[in-house]
Amino acid sequence: MAFSRRHLLQVAGAAGLCGAASAVQAQLPAVDAQADFKIANGRIRQSVMGWCFKPMSAVELARHCRAIGLVGIEGISWTDYPAARDLGLEISLVSSHGFKDGPITRKNHEANAKKLRESIDQAVAVGCPSVITFTGMREPGISDKQGAQNCVDLWKSVIGYAEARNVNLCLEHLNSRDDTHPMKGHPGYFGDDVDFCVDLIRRVDSPNMKLLFDVYHVQIMNGDVIRRIRQYKDVIGHYHTAGNPGRGELDDTQETNYPAVMKAILETGYQGFVAQEFIPTWDDKVKALRHAAQVCDV
Repeated sequence: MAFSRRHLLQVAGAAGLCGAASAVQAQLPAVDAQADFKIANGRIRQSVMGWCFKPMSAVELARHCRAIGLVGIEGISWTDYPAARDLGLEISLVSSHGFKDGPITRKNHEANAKKLRESIDQAVAVGCPSVITFTGMREPGISDKQGAQNCVDLWKSVIGYAEARNVNLCLEHLNSRDDTHPMKGHPGYFGDDVDFCVDLIRRVDSPNMKLLFDVYHVQIMNGDVIRRIRQYKDVIGHYHTAGNPGRGELDDTQETNYPAVMKAILETGYQGFVAQEFIPTWDDKVKALRHAAQVCDV
């Protein structure tokens, strides 16, 4: 059967529209969220970041996590760890020094090292695999070369302590583009390029030095998320999620196709936690968390 060029273009156009519709559908609209959804597949070990849901208490959030089927929680006070664990949740990531005063400058090294060791001990106490770390904010007079060396030196000074206790240090890459909200972006953050962060990690030269791959931040600063997941699978120790732009829900108003991202994570053999770190915009925050769990339960 012969086809005209016009006919072939019409068919191609229709296929393109179908593909676009499928892509939008993959990003589950709020109206299609199941009110009683509970995680069924569980191939992604989902966790939640506590600070995003304040003023909801950590204990209340933990109860909702259990009802939805999430298995972990992080970003809560250490004093709330026992209650969360009593409810059956794992602590998926232990906090340490903040993202502002990091090892980019040597004046922070003593405090950073002390805090990291305390956090490693806390991780051991609660059976958590990882402790978070950051580069810190750029400071006048510190070149990129010197800042990088300062960071590597600090992490090398504590990585043996982490190795001996079978705990990972996870360096989080953050975006420096979004200046609309203090937790949506971090202008001036030194580790704002994920490729650069991986280079720092590899310079530490330890199996316990890992990357915290925050899909939201990577999408803003670097993009090409799935390719980077595959490229850096050997150093990724933890994942965070959020919709972009806005750091909101993982719905059809944002650009990241999270089901595809989750499938790519699984294909790498990753077995760690993926923590929901979006800032809810819906009136019903529990529905927002349930929706995110549904999107990621591939």
